[in-house]
Amino acid sequence: MHREKLFQHRILPVATIVLVIIAIWYAGAYFMNAPFQRDLDRRGNVTSTSLEFFEKTMAQPKPTLPAPHQVAQNVFENTFLRRVTSNRSLVYHAGVTLSSTVVGFTLGTLLGILIAVGIVHVRALERSLMPWIIASQMVPILAVAPMVIVVLGAINITGLLPKALISTYLSFFPVTVGMVKGLRSPELIQLDLMRTYNASGAQTFWKLRVPASIPFLFTSMKVAIAASVVGAIVGELPTGAVAGIGSKLLAGAYYSQTIDIWAALIAGSVLAALLVAIVALAGKVADRAMGSKPMGRPA
Repeated sequence: MHREKLFQHRILPVATIVLVIIAIWYAGAYFMNAPFQRDLDRRGNVTSTSLEFFEKTMAQPKPTLPAPHQVAQNVFENTFLRRVTSNRSLVYHAGVTLSSTVVGFTLGTLLGILIAVGIVHVRALERSLMPWIIASQMVPILAVAPMVIVVLGAINITGLLPKALISTYLSFFPVTVGMVKGLRSPELIQLDLMRTYNASGAQTFWKLRVPASIPFLFTSMKVAIAASVVGAIVGELPTGAVAGIGSKLLAGAYYSQTIDIWAALIAGSVLAALLVAIVALAGKVADRAMGSKPMGRPA
């Protein structure tokens, strides 16, 4: 019974959406690749049946839009059939991007928590700092990244740190907003109870506000870790990096290897999904450690 509900409410809807996306993808690949294939056939005086023409559009070496099976084959080959140290391995490039992501995410989380604590406890900071924090996110990251790379490069700071700082720039904002909401989530009756116990401000913070903010923190961290991956990839683009998912995108664009570009995008998406899953798992462990119980189970 539980398996049937799991299939109906989770697996079946996701599988249906995936199949629809794949069908639309194949249709898009056909219509976008067909003009080039017609031109090739016309130049070579080749006559093809409808099926043969369709197969050709799905097998072009440099298609305008790669077919799903072409991208899947590229991802499989460059993930499982290459050495991890190979420059063509997606695992190698994902590992390079991962290092920048983790450093940037860590810095962004710490910065977001510190800013949130300051905003909650100092009302002047909320009025003076919060508008600037919101305004900072209005600047496109593609405009910020080259500025960060150039400024830090002028003082001989290159490599991991500039990319990590770009990830920090994207990740601190959701953590800040989530923590501010979490630290302010205790109700007035709970705060009054702490005053009744004659608790100090520090005791109220550590024993009431911090535990109440943990669910908000991990929810915002899931957004922040995905943003950190984007920041790390974008940070690799202006540097002309030779390693990382961003470098794969650059190389694919330079040599018109559209299949490699899509494979790199899939690798980045998988990396982000895995990191979000890890943060979500850490959140569940933290909830269990704090005494919360799974929904739908008896106490």
